Amino acid sequence: MIGKEGRVTGKIGPGLVGEVMIAIRGGAEAFYAHPVDPREEIPVGAIVVVVEYHPPRTVYVAHALA
Repeated sequence: MIGKEGRVTGKIGPGLVGEVMIAIRGGAEAFYAHPVDPREEIPVGAIVVVVEYHPPRTVYVAHALA
């Protein structure tokens, strides 16, 4: 999971549990998402990269570099 990119489908930010869709196992699955930097806000539609994975469905993400 670490290093995979996904698209934000639920706003990620301080005090919020966001959601990202990540391509995995031949499809796309939803994961609960938190920002790596707890002060950062990531809007819906942004592309992010997984920095930490906590099974079964939680990821910590950062903005993907363009």
